[in-house]
Amino acid sequence: MKDQIAVVTGGAQGIGLAVARLLAEQGARVASWDIDPGNAAAMSGLGEGTLAIECDITDLASVEAAYARTCDLLGTPSILVNSAGIAGPNAPLESYGIEDWHRVIDINLNGTFYVNRVCVGGMKARGYGRILNVASIAGKEGNPNASAYSASKAAVIGLTKSLGKELAGYDIAVNCVTPAAARTRIFDQMSEEHIDYMLSKIPRGRFMDVAEAAKLIVWTVSPENSFTTGAVFDLSGGRATY
Repeated sequence: MKDQIAVVTGGAQGIGLAVARLLAEQGARVASWDIDPGNAAAMSGLGEGTLAIECDITDLASVEAAYARTCDLLGTPSILVNSAGIAGPNAPLESYGIEDWHRVIDINLNGTFYVNRVCVGGMKARGYGRILNVASIAGKEGNPNASAYSASKAAVIGLTKSLGKELAGYDIAVNCVTPAAARTRIFDQMSEEHIDYMLSKIPRGRFMDVAEAAKLIVWTVSPENSFTTGAVFDLSGGRATY
């Protein structure tokens, strides 16, 4: 990863922070784009060559500003890991809040679109890039009482497959992962009943560790991943049926 420049959204905590940490350990220069006030503190422990940038991925102008600052201070990104996302509330579809629905879609889907859109041009210009979008097993199988989250993550899978085909003629790989749940702050948005449901569906009998996710994700955005694109990598502990 030496001399690679990486953008990680949602890098202040959870999977994003684990990925940012591993990328930095392997020699990449990392910019964490996050709206979380703890972003700077999280990145401060990762050493030189790392950068914390306040970014609201639901705002295209904010994403464009974060990209410009990253280019000015680190260089043009060759790696993108889009990890920012929210679970939203747990509720039956017929009573799911309209504002909650729009917020989940805006962050998980529209935000992913904006970040990919802004970063792709620089990768095409240099003829190299690696993109990894974090989806969810819920995007494959659907979780009850999580219609917005399930729909948004299914859409991230579709977006990834589409963009992977668009960029297949370049040395740009676009893939996604479908994690099962991990014990991160996203659990704060879920009911205990929903958490228990997710655990019951994992054949491994435990939640994922974010370090496990980071190892697979970092490989997908490495030069070693020179052929696979438009793919969905399973991180579900055996839950996935396809």
